[in-house]
Amino acid sequence: MDSGKVITADKLTKKFGGFTAVDHISFEVNRGEIFGFLGANGAGKTTAMRMLSGLSLPTSGKATVAGFDVYKENEKIKRNIGYMSQKFSLYEDLTIRENIQFYAGIYGKSNKFIKDKTELVLQQLHLKSEADKLVKSLPLGWKQKLAFSVAIFHEPKLVFLDEPTGGVDPVTRREFWQLIYQAAASGITVFVTTHYMDEAEYCSRVSIMVDGRIDALDTPSGLKKTFNASSMDEVFLKLARKATRAAD
Repeated sequence: MDSGKVITADKLTKKFGGFTAVDHISFEVNRGEIFGFLGANGAGKTTAMRMLSGLSLPTSGKATVAGFDVYKENEKIKRNIGYMSQKFSLYEDLTIRENIQFYAGIYGKSNKFIKDKTELVLQQLHLKSEADKLVKSLPLGWKQKLAFSVAIFHEPKLVFLDEPTGGVDPVTRREFWQLIYQAAASGITVFVTTHYMDEAEYCSRVSIMVDGRIDALDTPSGLKKTFNASSMDEVFLKLARKATRAAD
């Protein structure tokens, strides 16, 4: 595999009986890129992400993630990626510090690494004085920022973010995207789904799925030019109107 490619997908397909959820999608994601993966509900985004993150085997096609084959090396994929969904994986009844250390331990990091990195994360998030408070006491935006920091704590090659900013205010969303930019600058590739089209503008490149297929893939400026649109919202609407599937 080209060392500059963190994801390669070639005609990747997933069928459930007679239903084709993901239909022969092909694309590549470069190291350090912020790659937006968009589509209306039911377009196949979540199914594709589950295959790429090692949680579901494809029906056909080829794909590698972080250099590992999605058929034969899905456990290695899981150890080399981070994952954050809109449904937080943090434990509400553990403290902030306990959550960080619990997830760090899963990835087999040394005690020194965990100790030093925990202090760094608490400092970066301005949570040192709150470290021994239960996570359930945090506002939603802070939970999201903590969940993201936990997802990349082990310094993965790639992090999958599944609608990570749902339900928070615009200021918190901007702050969250600053964390994404910092992660990408450090060399972590970011693969993100979002329903907020203004966030699509922040991505290096964007793909848009319609009915299980990738119907468009380019930079935000390239997509707006192709579709003669003034915004990503307009691009998305022009493509989404072609959908024939019902939403999830």
